[in-house]
Amino acid sequence: MTRPSRRQLLRVGGLSALGLGLPALLQARSPAAPAGRTPERSCIFVVQYGGCSHIDSFDPKPDAPAETRGPYRAVPTRVPGVRLAELLPRLADRADRFLLVRSMTHRDPGHDGGMHVAMTGHSNPTADTPYLGSVVARVRPAVRNVPSYVWLQNLAGDVQPRYLGGGFLGPAYGPLRVGTDLDNPAAPGFRVRALDPAADVPHARMTVRNELLNRLDPRPTSAGPEAALRGFQERAADLLTGPDTRRAFDLNLEPVGVRDRYGPHPLGQNLLTARRLVEAGVRLVSVTAWAGTPRGEAFKNVQTWDMHGEGAGLGSMFGTGAYGLGWALPNLDQAVSALLDDLAIRGLLESTLVVVVGEFGRAPRVDRAGRDHWPACYSALVAGGGVRGGRVYGASDRAGGYVKDDPVSPERFAATVLHALGVPPETRLGADRFTRPASTGEPILDWFA
Repeated sequence: MTRPSRRQLLRVGGLSALGLGLPALLQARSPAAPAGRTPERSCIFVVQYGGCSHIDSFDPKPDAPAETRGPYRAVPTRVPGVRLAELLPRLADRADRFLLVRSMTHRDPGHDGGMHVAMTGHSNPTADTPYLGSVVARVRPAVRNVPSYVWLQNLAGDVQPRYLGGGFLGPAYGPLRVGTDLDNPAAPGFRVRALDPAADVPHARMTVRNELLNRLDPRPTSAGPEAALRGFQERAADLLTGPDTRRAFDLNLEPVGVRDRYGPHPLGQNLLTARRLVEAGVRLVSVTAWAGTPRGEAFKNVQTWDMHGEGAGLGSMFGTGAYGLGWALPNLDQAVSALLDDLAIRGLLESTLVVVVGEFGRAPRVDRAGRDHWPACYSALVAGGGVRGGRVYGASDRAGGYVKDDPVSPERFAATVLHALGVPPETRLGADRFTRPASTGEPILDWFA
């Protein structure tokens, strides 16, 4: 067996020699990237983890029996004939900016399985099927010196931590995750620690190590794996010592009035962070839509939308506690409305796809002041990224329990998101460039202008 040369060892160990543990930040342009001119778009993907009740938010049923329609009135929006629940007045006033999808559907009622289906865009994903963010990071990575894929706020323990990896694409295409439980940008003194070097490698020492590596292993002059790896090393050092990514995460650079418009809760401050990240060049930012806890209420977990009511000991889903729509929906209304306004003002809405969706909806019957998991029919909000607003796509039946018109499967939804981001769904991701398409669905072209 041939022993590796000193140069080979340096090439393999160069990243660890620098004290770098950030593979998610080091994506290079993939040879699988589609040829031709495609739009340079980003995505802010807001995940309503736990499953938001579509009937009490985006798809109200005012003519249904009381045990179905719930306590909230349906109010008119800026778009004639389209109504939302009364706890979403800001979004109602901006309905011309987004598309409502009222016919999302799949078959998995569990948090873990449902999340894996919804975030991979596959009705029957394998354990290693990557999330959409990893696919985008692989095929349409960031072109500036920032991460391609960031996830803001953790998902709680009811799901396996698949969202932190890259599936079969490998860990290099997993997200940089920032924010865990109470450690989030709404908390006083919050600081992003994900970009810190290893504890025993301060910036000064890392700089010395990088200079030493340059002397021992000069940058290759020809293209190929050696040049690509050396590029990874240089980019990693730039990410840790350079200002771009750190500046994008620094909310102290935002005017107080802007921060206030988004709201003083984790969802608001995370969405403001997401706007700063896409503005800096991050390709896809997933945001767990945790609204935090009301003042004086003890923190339990981040399942804001898992509203089973009194049967789960969480109180009524129609209350104003952390697990009540009276708390969660106004915060969502404030934060998403501020995001849409901000993107429009900055000229970023056309180049930024905004998605708001959970792993499923909620049952059409209220039971013990809550609603159970319901994947058969639920809703999503989609804006920007070339999507034509002021419309509704698909319809549920009278009770909101099943799709009536134009069902949107996980495959169709994923294909449409990828299409908006310039990724042809048929793009092959596997090593053989054949067996692993980015999506098996067909994009819904009617969503676009």
